[in-house]
Amino acid sequence: MLGLARPEGRSKGETMRGLQGMGGVSALDVAESLRAALAHQGIAADINGDHDLAVVSIWAGLAVWCNADRFWWSVGWNPATRRPVYAYQSAVELERAALRVIHRYFDLRRQSGPPGSDSPQVDHGPR
Repeated sequence: MLGLARPEGRSKGETMRGLQGMGGVSALDVAESLRAALAHQGIAADINGDHDLAVVSIWAGLAVWCNADRFWWSVGWNPATRRPVYAYQSAVELERAALRVIHRYFDLRRQSGPPGSDSPQVDHGPR
């Protein structure tokens, strides 16, 4: 268990209620929950988006997109189809999503070295 903290000012059961009057969970709420889980593990991330779609930018080659229902992120490149391969996880499974993203983060760090280096080991997709 990650021991995830709830966003500030929220009690148990209030983790993701969405924007006032919108009647549900927002993509920003889902993104903030993932960002907080990553921060709890010492991984910095930025969020951009709105109520319907948000992205959590974590590392070069690792951005997690989310809506109210799920997270999805690229896990590689398929040279045959010339398209990225994506993994996804339900937004209600925050802890599992965070663990999978953390594993991907450390895989990318191992492959690419420090930010800004252009290691030939990493396939960055089409150029």
